[in-house]
Amino acid sequence: MRHRQHKAPQHKRAHQKSTRLDDEELALIHAAATACGMTPAGFLAHAALAAARDLNVTAAAVAGERELVAEFFAARRHLAQIGNNLNQVAKVLNSGGQVPHADAVLSAVVKAVTRLDAVTDRLLDHRDAE
Repeated sequence: MRHRQHKAPQHKRAHQKSTRLDDEELALIHAAATACGMTPAGFLAHAALAAARDLNVTAAAVAGERELVAEFFAARRHLAQIGNNLNQVAKVLNSGGQVPHADAVLSAVVKAVTRLDAVTDRLLDHRDAE
């Protein structure tokens, strides 16, 4: 922990905010603060102010992540709907019936899984870039 002179009263920060973090997030903050020679609170303040001062970059990063998460959930919903169709096909086939659209359902499953894989890769790449 570094030692520094106390700020003059007119330069002290008068406001305090509370932030909730999980164990992994807290460990990342502590490691980053240590690497920068700062306290965790000072690091959080510095990082938050840097993000607030460049709202175009910050807003784009947040919007990009939200867009990816929304696409991820949409792809999952699509896969679940197609899974229902696949279950119906399996039920008919298991009872000895014929399903003329089985190939179309299987093709839709492959497309949905491919979409979900692509979105998952984009989301992971986005997280790794942070």
